[in-house]
Amino acid sequence: MTWLGFAGVFAAFFATHSVPLRPAIRQGLVGAIGRPAFGMAYSALSLAMLGLLIHAAGEAPYVMLWPTQPWQYRAVQGGMLVVCLILALSVGRPNPFSFGGARNDRFDPVRPGIVRHLRHPALAALALWAGLHLLPNGDLSHLLLFGTLGAFAAMGRGVIDRRKRREMGADTWEALWRETRRAPRVQAPRTWTGLTVRLLAALAAYGALVALHPVVIGVSAG
Repeated sequence: MTWLGFAGVFAAFFATHSVPLRPAIRQGLVGAIGRPAFGMAYSALSLAMLGLLIHAAGEAPYVMLWPTQPWQYRAVQGGMLVVCLILALSVGRPNPFSFGGARNDRFDPVRPGIVRHLRHPALAALALWAGLHLLPNGDLSHLLLFGTLGAFAAMGRGVIDRRKRREMGADTWEALWRETRRAPRVQAPRTWTGLTVRLLAALAAYGALVALHPVVIGVSAG
């Protein structure tokens, strides 16, 4: 694959990921096929585009920037468990401050869960994933891939914050965030059963990533 082809895949990736940031397009699609179907279809499309982008980076001309060391793989393995934990503790939970929150009207700032520490947990997971994968991939195409995705996650926080402030009203947003930050740093879960299920889901996701990495990406995670 040429650098021009790699750039074209990158452009397609960002074009598809701009849909949630365009209310008119998103609402039109939701109205046409329903919110659950839109969520599943967009998730499938996002994963497919990410897989295509990773494949394109591997096929782009190889330009080494730094050598690969064994410790880099150990760092990725440990860090990816943290990524899985962040996602497991945030998916399907109320979060009026970010995208992807479920039942946001039930959000309790006294018991905000992971939102007390990470206002945008999905973006934090993406940024950590990208930063970790930079370590053992010291070539130019992967630097562009993971560096851009990490920067995309970092910049996305500001974009979403501004949109949520407009939707909620700046005063309401500020008051709710101040109350959220006043919650205890560590508190008992709403239910221990729910926490256990989420922790087990994180471990299952981590195991699936390790097992499927050589199949999907073509490189062992070990």
